[in-house]
Amino acid sequence: MAWFKRARKPITATKEKASRVPEGLWVKCAGCAQVIYNKDLASNLNVCPKCGHHFRIGAADRLRMLFDGGAWTEYDKGLVSTDPLKFTDTKPYRTRLESSIEATGLKDAVVTASGHIEGIETSVAAMEYAFIGGSMGVVVGEKIARAIERALDERRPVVIICCSGGARMMEGALSLMQMAKICGALARLGRARLPYISVLTDPTTGGVTASFAMLGDLNIAEPKALIGFAGPRVIEQTIRQKLPEGFQRSEFLLEKGMIDLIVDRREMKAVVANALRFMGARRADPLEAQPDLELVAAAPRAIGGDGSPKSRV
Repeated sequence: MAWFKRARKPITATKEKASRVPEGLWVKCAGCAQVIYNKDLASNLNVCPKCGHHFRIGAADRLRMLFDGGAWTEYDKGLVSTDPLKFTDTKPYRTRLESSIEATGLKDAVVTASGHIEGIETSVAAMEYAFIGGSMGVVVGEKIARAIERALDERRPVVIICCSGGARMMEGALSLMQMAKICGALARLGRARLPYISVLTDPTTGGVTASFAMLGDLNIAEPKALIGFAGPRVIEQTIRQKLPEGFQRSEFLLEKGMIDLIVDRREMKAVVANALRFMGARRADPLEAQPDLELVAAAPRAIGGDGSPKSRV
């Protein structure tokens, strides 16, 4: 018998000390695994300063990056899908729309606006991936078609920033009809000899790639952007072959002649402006090109506008 016995205390979980570092101050780069201070990343247009990895950004950031003074006028802001097919999968389409509207503050997956790019008055459509994967439904097609028609009426060039998973399945054939509608509007823009530049970002897939994304007078892509119709996994399962290294990335497409340029996001505005000048676009009158103080004060949230043409399918 032992003279002394040690009383065994049960092991209890210790309370974790609250971290003094607020959430969201640091971001881990998916390219080089380096930890980056969030403010440094934002000041570098969400491009990793170490390896050049391009993080995904929203439509408002795209417009702010392109337009002089970060000022623009937004159009057709109030257009919302009516859920024409009353579609339901794991949850009703109407519920998906409402949650996406609440999360992004947008009514659908594209923002159409006009402003000045190095003094050149331009009509720009920027797609928002955070809204149901940037998918193209009736509203997206209508807003882009209206933006092109507005550019035709006002003799402006068009820039579309593509970031999408393709046509929106919840709207069935109605979403596929938007491909023809936008392509028709672009054909009229081409006949009017007005420039159209397509900027392809990560990802640009499906019906968007199969229509207006690849129809630019100049097709520009960001580095290592996924660009294709079907995804790599689907293609591998279909053809039962291993795809080559870097397949469907912008560098692979440039090598095969599918796109014209790969441009770093930090140089995108200058390259787009130079291309528009080369294609014949002219600077606006210096007095008109000055950013409106009210618009600058309203940035980063753009000013709303009304859409003039009657809505079409």
